Amino acid sequence: MPEGDTVWRTANSLRDALEGEVLTRCDVRVPRYATVDLSGEVVDEVVSRGKHLLIRVGDHSIHTHLKMEGAWHIYAPDSRWRRPAHQARIVLATEDRVAVGFSLGITEILRRDDEESAVGHLGPDLLGPDWDAGTAIENLRAAGEQPIGLALTDQRNLAGLGNVYRNEVCFLRGVHPYTPAAEVTDLPAMVTLAHRMIHADKNNSIRHRPWVYGRAGQRCRRCGTVIEGHDLGRQEIFFCTYCQPPRVD
Repeated sequence: MPEGDTVWRTANSLRDALEGEVLTRCDVRVPRYATVDLSGEVVDEVVSRGKHLLIRVGDHSIHTHLKMEGAWHIYAPDSRWRRPAHQARIVLATEDRVAVGFSLGITEILRRDDEESAVGHLGPDLLGPDWDAGTAIENLRAAGEQPIGLALTDQRNLAGLGNVYRNEVCFLRGVHPYTPAAEVTDLPAMVTLAHRMIHADKNNSIRHRPWVYGRAGQRCRRCGTVIEGHDLGRQEIFFCTYCQPPRVD
């Protein structure tokens, strides 16, 4: 699933293509919203909230989430699409650009006043203008016995981190991912590192070589111990048992 920095870059691309422009076409290929047509309306703004995207058009918000397979592409009019048309969930066109949302995990049209129903549950957005480190720290601490490797990707605690960042943050802070969130000795430092890392990557689609992510069975770049990989939640977690010693009861 894309991380918050990927969604942030997607919002920037959509903003450049659509913001301030009049929609000449609005084709929503989701049965529930198939009759919605925002053609003739001006796109007021495009914003990201964690891993969610909101395209605000008049009194409405187009709420999308990439999930695992989703992507937004921007094309010139009459250009050939790079993915099959049957994967398109929504098509938004202006005089000069066509934005196509492919295989989106969520596509819904909301009244703008109802945006909180879609994103109100999210914790502080690591890439948002209203980022609040103190609230994120308290949310993680309140997660109690939940493993920190899960708490970091629980979007209710802080919004934007995915599987790559949770692995790298835990490694760089020397914290075993199964450590209960409330028992992590320096949550402020962990949150600060997560914020710094995602900001460093937000303008760059190519990340640095991972320390542990995706490296199960390979040697730790720091100490040479074999990296382990285990399931935690719905995704695999990676860690070095020497650099990230497990808690001893």
